[in-house]
Order: sequence, then structure tokens, then C-alpha cells
Amino acid sequence: MSTPPNSLSYRDAGVDIDAGDQLVENIKPYAKRTLRPEVLSGIGGFGGLVEVSKKYSEPVLVSGTDGVGTKLKLAFELNRHDTVGIDLVAMSVNDILVQGAEPLFFLDYFACGKLNVPAATEVIKGIAYGCEQSGCALIGGETAEMPGMYPVGEYDLAGFAVGVVEKSKIITGESIKAGDVVLGLAANGAHSNGYSLVRKIIELSQPDLNAKFDGERTLADCIMAPTRLYVKPMLSLMEKITVKGMAHITGGGITENVPRVLPAHVVADIDSAAWQMPKLFHWLREKGNVEEQEMFRTFNCGIGMAVIVAAADADKALKHLQAAGESVSRIGMIRARNGAEHQTQIK
Repeated sequence: MSTPPNSLSYRDAGVDIDAGDQLVENIKPYAKRTLRPEVLSGIGGFGGLVEVSKKYSEPVLVSGTDGVGTKLKLAFELNRHDTVGIDLVAMSVNDILVQGAEPLFFLDYFACGKLNVPAATEVIKGIAYGCEQSGCALIGGETAEMPGMYPVGEYDLAGFAVGVVEKSKIITGESIKAGDVVLGLAANGAHSNGYSLVRKIIELSQPDLNAKFDGERTLADCIMAPTRLYVKPMLSLMEKITVKGMAHITGGGITENVPRVLPAHVVADIDSAAWQMPKLFHWLREKGNVEEQEMFRTFNCGIGMAVIVAAADADKALKHLQAAGESVSRIGMIRARNGAEHQTQIK
């Protein structure tokens, strides 16, 4: 007959409640800085309470969710946890932005096998920073410590954003027509897409990630640069002119994301010589022997957001975005589609 074990605790099973409580205390001041007037509750409750601002007469909620992908593997290897939280926020808020939505609030899900409080604090500080920079309240989240589910030192992230847009101002892309101009807002780097290929190239080429690569930045700095947040400059632009369409350049690169906002009868002709591709992408192409068109359908290649406006508004939009601190270029034109050709043509 087996002997019953001595009294066991949750800590004996691998879950440290005290560590979880400490993490919550660590992040409270960072989350507090993100709060908006619409938020009715603080961090720590079972649910977050947010009311819709009275400035909207016909408010429509827009939601988005995403993760950081295999970029996290590099974060573990490099022991860099301070920027992946920014990536997490940007991937969702930039997505809902393209429909004209102002982000209202954000929630995160952090899962690990054993909670490393300092690393998790760095991650969530990054999440709070991303929320603060996009005017989005961090109203809650979930920290799941699950022994045996993840390798030691690793974690996974998921994020959830909700925004609001006036029903009459939803951006659908339906008004896009031949003659419209495509503007490209510069990316910080590869953002959070294509990292399975990035990691494969690193594995094959074995570079010194800590060597100077681009000015004072190391290769690791360039690879781990966080996804750019386009929320504030684009919301400001939408108050000045009519933005016909936006495409957040994520998985699928420029080639596959621009068509997501185009009517079926038009094509975007993109001129790859219209902007300077960052050094990182030249390095990836050379070291991985990646074909040019494969680059454009895997990576953003230096363009993180495509914005489509009428030709008459292009100069005004460009100047407004530049004044807001964005590096922006005219990267293409909209034309009539010939048959069933692909809706992004990059030359």
C-alpha cells in the first residue's frame, strides 16, 4: 500500500503564487500611466471595465489579437526582454488602426513554465510602454505559470486590443481607385514577421550578433528593434484628410498585405527604388540567398504601413506625417487591374 505524501503546496507542484503577486505589484505603476478617462477599473480585478466615450454618436468596436512569433526565440537567446512587449502591442493596435479605429484598451497573456519575475517585468514594462505610446489603456491580462508546458527560460505572449471608430468613418478601401497614391511609412526593422527565416539565416551564417552592424547599432539591435507604432500620427492624419486605405505590413510582407485593402478591380504598382531598404534586409537577402520577390512576400523590407490617399491629398499627407516624425515616401500608384493579375506588383 502506497504511503500518502507529506502535505504538498502549489509551490511544490511548480507554481509560485508569491512570484505572481510580486509581478502584479511590479507592473501596477507602469499600467497606471496608460489609463484613459474611459477606464473604470484598475489592474487586479476579474475583468476590466471601460465605457465608450460620448464623443461617438455611432461607435463601432474593432478588435484584434496577435503574438510576437518566433522572434521570442531570439529574445530568449539574447536575454533581451525589454522590447518584445512593444512588438506585442504594435501588432494588434496597428491592425485595428487600418480600419480607422482609435485603440481603447489592451490585454496581455503571458505564459511560462516557471515565472522569472525580472524578465516578466521587463516584458510587461514594454507592453505598458507600447500602450502609452499608442494612447491605449492596459487594463488587465493573465500570467499563467504552467510547469512542464514550456522549456526553462522560455515564455509565450498573446495580446488583445479593442478600439472604436465612428460608423461613418470606418476605412474599408472601397473608394480606392486608379490614380490614387500609395505612401509608405518606414519600419524600424523586420518588426515581428519572417523570424523563422531570420533565425534560419542566423543558424546557417553564424554571425557575431554583438558586432557593430549599422552605425553604433549591433546586428542584435537591428534584429530585435521593436515594431513601430503608427497610431498617433495616423489618427492625426485622418483628422486632416481622407485616408482611403491602410495596410499594416505583417506576415506576407508588402506583396500579400496591400491587396487586403484593395477593391478587386485595382492593382498597386510599387516602386522598390522609391525608398531605401534598411541594411538588415540586404544582409538577410545576401546571407540567405533569398530571391527578391520572396523578400517582398516575407518581410516588410523597410515599409511598415502602406497608406492610400487621393493624388490631390498626397503632398499634404506626406508633409503631415513627416512633421509627426515619420519617415515616409511615395512608393506607388493604384491602377486598373488586368484580368486576374496579383494585386501587388513590385518592381
